[in-house]
Amino acid sequence: MTKDLGVGIIGCGNISAAYLQLAPMFKGYDIVAVADINMDNANSRASEFNVRAETVEGLLVATDVDLVINLTVPAAHVEVSRAILNAGKHVYSEKPFVLSLPEAQELGDLARSKGLRIGSAPDTFMGGSHQLARTLIDAGTIGDVMSGTAMVMGSGMEGWHPNPDFFFQKGGGPILDLGPYYICNLVQMLGPVSKVTSFTGMARKERTIANGPRNGETVPVETPTTIHSVLAFESGAIITLLASWDVWANDHPIMELYGTEGTMNVPDPNFFGGELTVTDRGSAAVEKSWDHPFNVPNFEEVKANYRGAGLSDMALSITAGRAHRCNDAFATHVVEVMTAVLEAGETGTVMNMKTTCARPEVLDPDQARDLLV
Repeated sequence: MTKDLGVGIIGCGNISAAYLQLAPMFKGYDIVAVADINMDNANSRASEFNVRAETVEGLLVATDVDLVINLTVPAAHVEVSRAILNAGKHVYSEKPFVLSLPEAQELGDLARSKGLRIGSAPDTFMGGSHQLARTLIDAGTIGDVMSGTAMVMGSGMEGWHPNPDFFFQKGGGPILDLGPYYICNLVQMLGPVSKVTSFTGMARKERTIANGPRNGETVPVETPTTIHSVLAFESGAIITLLASWDVWANDHPIMELYGTEGTMNVPDPNFFGGELTVTDRGSAAVEKSWDHPFNVPNFEEVKANYRGAGLSDMALSITAGRAHRCNDAFATHVVEVMTAVLEAGETGTVMNMKTTCARPEVLDPDQARDLLV
């Protein structure tokens, strides 16, 4: 019988509710406490989900907390994760892990020196459709993947988020906010990236909030909101990634991979499930499926949402002494890719990657069931 790790949360914003709501379905951890610099936020979340409210300082010294989920704004991720590690606790960060390669390497070195683990969202690549895509690619279903496209486009966050400022500040933008879903999925399917280049721009210098108590207030745009990039993978695949918050509508497939023997259409990596199709040479598209628990719709009746799977895998791996999938080497490589895309847009150069990583182990249906209560 494995011991469940006691888990605390720092940061009681919108995303904390999802972690708290979904945690009971997973093995390996129990969320026991929440903290926020605003104690009203912490008390509200604690009351809503029947956990303990703590100050940040109190949570870091709590003896029943083994691992802390860092749900602060991206600009604070490195400082808060550093404090968690220095308190002798494992850390699991919301995406993006950090905002620069040196920050990622610093935290990795610190964790190793203390014998602690780092994990980072997103864990959506562990979803049923994405793991099926990985399995089919490994089996040679579409031959060698030589190229592909990935498209994440919309009009921005100001229409629905009551405090969208950080999305448009340095450290925000579509690459650092949504890019982790797409790049993580590409890396888990195809392996590490070797070099990137890109062009970037922005359509507007300010955005108008269109909801909530700040409705009508404007926020400045300080980071590119349209990015056209090309990612060259060590495997030889070349992927075009388009990320934009300056698009009102489009009909592009979200993610397509082109192999020597066929084409694969991969569903939105922002979610765990969705329709996966394969088109062989000259044939019609055929939907592929398998009996994977993380492909079952459980959110708004149409989407699969298993946020916390990566945390469960990490907690159980800590207890068992094995590697976890959402590990710091994987997260660090994705951070380098994203920040290199932005730097290439500023400099007009091709950026060679300094890091690499192993692809996370496939999570097959039986292994996924082992994460569920």
